[in-house]
Amino acid sequence: MIIVMRANVDSHDADAVKNKIANLGLEVYESKGLNYHIIGIIGDTSNVDDESFKTMKGVEKVIHVQEPYKRASRLFHPENSIIPVNETSIGGEKLAIIAGPCSVESKSQITEIAIEVKKAGAGFLRGGAFKPRTSPYSFQGLKEEGLEYLKYAKEISKLPIVVELMSADKLEMYEREVDIIQIGARNMQNFDLLRAVGQTRKPILLKRGLSATIEEFLTAAEYILAGGNENVILCERGIRTFETYTRNTLDISAIPVIKRLSHLPVIVDPSHASGIWWMVEPLAMAAIAVGADGLMIEVHNDPKNALCDGNQSITPENFRHLMNSIKEIAQIRNRKL
Repeated sequence: MIIVMRANVDSHDADAVKNKIANLGLEVYESKGLNYHIIGIIGDTSNVDDESFKTMKGVEKVIHVQEPYKRASRLFHPENSIIPVNETSIGGEKLAIIAGPCSVESKSQITEIAIEVKKAGAGFLRGGAFKPRTSPYSFQGLKEEGLEYLKYAKEISKLPIVVELMSADKLEMYEREVDIIQIGARNMQNFDLLRAVGQTRKPILLKRGLSATIEEFLTAAEYILAGGNENVILCERGIRTFETYTRNTLDISAIPVIKRLSHLPVIVDPSHASGIWWMVEPLAMAAIAVGADGLMIEVHNDPKNALCDGNQSITPENFRHLMNSIKEIAQIRNRKL
C-alpha cells in the first residue's frame, strides 16, 4: 500500500501517518522528491483500513500495490535510482560500460585487458575469480589469486572492479576488495545469499535467472532491498527459449518493461545472451536503443585460447569498434559515454 502525500506536506502531518503505520506493526518506506512525497507500507496490509488514512491531514490518495515487490517498484520510488560506485555511478545520464574477460587467467592477461578497455571508454572492469561452471571439470577460476590479479589491474587502470560472489562465506572479503558484487544468474533465487548481500551497502549487480520471469527478477531484487541495501543494479543476460542457435535469447523487451515497473538501473549482457562473439555488437546497440543504462561485455585478448567462454568474447579491437557503434545511438537517447 502507498500513501501519496500532498506536495510540501507539513512534516508533522507526515509523521502522524508514519506513526500510525508503525502502531499497526508495519514497516514504513518513505520516498521524497521535488514534486512528490510517498509513504509506503511494507507488510501484510490485508486488514489495513485505507479509508482511515485517506481522511488524515496531508494525504492526497491511497494506492494498493498488487505486485510482490515493493521497494523495487516505481510506485514506491518514482525517480530513477542512481547507484554510486566510488567516484562514479550507474543509472544516470552516463552509460555504464563494464568490460573484461569471463575469467581472470593471469596477472598479465587481466592487466592488459584492463588497459585496453579503459582506453576504449569502459568505466568498469569485470573478471571472474570464482567461477560457477555447469561442468565440475571445467575451469573454476583462480579464486583468491585471481582476485589479487584483479586488484592489481584496478590499481593500474583505475577502473572499479565487478566480481561474482558465489557464497556468503566470502562476503566479508568481497566487501573489502570488490567495488561491485555480482550475483550470477544461477544464484538469482539463492535467498540466503540475497539476504546476506542485503546486509552490506556495497553495490550489487543482480543477473536475471536463466528462466526467471520479470516479476521473479524484481522480487529477487526485493530481498536485497528489504535488507537495507538500496544499491541494486539489474542485469538482463538472456533467458532460455526453444531457440538453440544462440546460447540464450536476449529479452530485449525486458528493458523497457523493467524501466516502467522499477526505478532500479538495468544493464544488458549481450555476451551471455548470444554466446556468439559477432552478435555482441548488434545486441549491444539494440540494448542502448531501448533504454538500457549500460552494458556488460566480455573482452579477451586471445579468445581462441580463452579458458572460459571464448566463443562469446570479443577482442579489444572489436570492443573499440563496438564503443564507436553505440555512440550515435547513445546521443539519440540523450545518454553519454
